[in-house]
Amino acid sequence: MGNLLRQRVFAGLVMVGFAAGAWAQGATTLTEPAGPLLPQGFGAWKIVPAAPAAVPSSPVSLVNVSKEALEECGPQRSQVADYTEGGRSLHVEAVQFGDRTGAFSAYTLVKRKDMAPQRELGSSAAVGDGAVVFTVGTSVVVVYPATVADVGALKPLSETMPKIVGNKGVAPLLPTMLPAKGLVDGSVRYALGGASYAAEGGILPAALLGWDKEAEAVTAEYKDRRGEETLTMLLYPTPTIAGTYTRAVQGQVSAAGREFASSKVRREGELVLLASGTFSPDEAEHMIENIHLKQQVSIDNDIQPTQHQVIQQTYSLLTNIAILSGVLMLAAVLLGLFLGAGRAAYRVMRGKPAASEPEFLSLHLNPQNERPRFE
Repeated sequence: MGNLLRQRVFAGLVMVGFAAGAWAQGATTLTEPAGPLLPQGFGAWKIVPAAPAAVPSSPVSLVNVSKEALEECGPQRSQVADYTEGGRSLHVEAVQFGDRTGAFSAYTLVKRKDMAPQRELGSSAAVGDGAVVFTVGTSVVVVYPATVADVGALKPLSETMPKIVGNKGVAPLLPTMLPAKGLVDGSVRYALGGASYAAEGGILPAALLGWDKEAEAVTAEYKDRRGEETLTMLLYPTPTIAGTYTRAVQGQVSAAGREFASSKVRREGELVLLASGTFSPDEAEHMIENIHLKQQVSIDNDIQPTQHQVIQQTYSLLTNIAILSGVLMLAAVLLGLFLGAGRAAYRVMRGKPAASEPEFLSLHLNPQNERPRFE
């Protein structure tokens, strides 16, 4: 009964996100994809047809994440399954989100700071507290009880998870801009709304940052000989909106007093940066001065054009062919008129009829020889 209750809570958590999304978008209809999110088996592991009576609990679980924060990530569907191999069981939770941005935000929500990062599994992965968390495409997967020794066995699972192409598969830009020097492993947090920002321990008041303007936020911790510092990066759609919230952040820093005594605030285009902590003012300023907004365009040659794109390209090609044909026909008519009218005008100037020129028009088709006579 404990496992059944846990699965119902997990499914209900994700369905709340579905209902919120449908209510916000009005006529939007959410449909369940035909293919399952989790496979019937991976490697030597096989799915358990009937769930075991009891599943060990884990502090690293999507069930333990704030449901309001998870809703901001845009969940689409979820699945829970138990797998067995050689008398051992694994409990797997998976949630698929609308895009890779939402998936990465959910990943930073469920991942704990003391979990060790892993580069051999999925797009992002971490191991710790008896669990493995990783992302594949637009999905977040939590597996427990598991250790670093299980990472290799979980690779077939990541390979069978649904893949994504196109714009939904583009990784968020903001986390890639973090400076590497002194970055504390596992401290990166990525938020798409006030609930997720607060749940991830953001140092600024969540209500101050204008999430209704499609803001994004990254928070990371730094620790080295310079001291301990928290870097906050906020990204807005336009420089004007970013300027408004830069002033709001500066006002908060000024009002906080000693807590933000050595903090530095900077804006570059749509990007707002705040460095706060025990770094000296010069070190804090140097950190944020070296962060620049990069405009990136990625082209994936393996991505096949969608049917809509093919139709648009075909329509454009046929339209261009029709326009070119029309232009050539018009040019031929104008050229004929020009040459004909010019020759007629020349004949009139010489005192001859404009429309007759027997010596030119004659083809000499009259018989040149007498007709043969037959007796």
